[in-house]
Amino acid sequence: MSAHHTRDAVARQPVEVHRGANGWYADAQGDLLALERPVALVYNGISHAVMMASPTDLEEFALGFSLSEGILADVTECYDLDIHEAPQGFTVHLTIASQRMAELKQRRRSLTGRTGCGLCGTEALEQAIRPIPHVVAPPVSDGAIQRALQELAAHQPLQGATGASHGAAWCDAQGRIQRLREDVGRHNALDKLIGALAREALPLDEGFALVTSRASYEMVHKCASAGIGALLAVSAATALAVEQAQAAGLLLAGFARPGRHLIYHRPTSAAMAHG
Repeated sequence: MSAHHTRDAVARQPVEVHRGANGWYADAQGDLLALERPVALVYNGISHAVMMASPTDLEEFALGFSLSEGILADVTECYDLDIHEAPQGFTVHLTIASQRMAELKQRRRSLTGRTGCGLCGTEALEQAIRPIPHVVAPPVSDGAIQRALQELAAHQPLQGATGASHGAAWCDAQGRIQRLREDVGRHNALDKLIGALAREALPLDEGFALVTSRASYEMVHKCASAGIGALLAVSAATALAVEQAQAAGLLLAGFARPGRHLIYHRPTSAAMAHG
């Protein structure tokens, strides 16, 4: 499976373009469109979830989803992972620890289409908001946040080619982007990043995650579940996301633009001088 090449996630499509700068006229040209394919996750032979996703970094996506959803507590609990491509889409077969599989069966969840609400198939209100793990928020300076924003576009080839993808980046304490994953779905992009960080066993006690979407409840919960203590979003945070960040002790910032950003929650552990 090719991991990081833009061509693996785009298709060329002829389109009709209407322009109106100096009187309306139409012409035809080729355009690059982001691919969106069904991806099924199968655990120990049992299908659990089908998502629409960009067909890249699928191994990391499967691992990140498994970790952020609490299916796995550690990547070592995944014994084998195989990706199969068919005309209808992709199937990722994971072989996981028997205890984890027993717990997964007990949850009896059927999740479909996580690029949207993220709760499709939840059977009871009690399942909608799960307990959130506690994290230790690292110090993150305003200067580091702004540096990450400046570097963001250069690390998003799929977005640059199509204008139709989200990105999730891991940034070090100085705001330098170390890893970035892209997907048509914001949840998927973050899961891919989480999977990449877990596979490489990168230390998460310093640095922060940067996402090109809003900071929703699920984005905060995924970060906390992965041990990420700070999340920066390009768009706004929801009220529930702020509540969950407070409960987890996670640093949450949003509305990040060149020259400004909002801090929704900065725990004591993350306090530091601006810079």
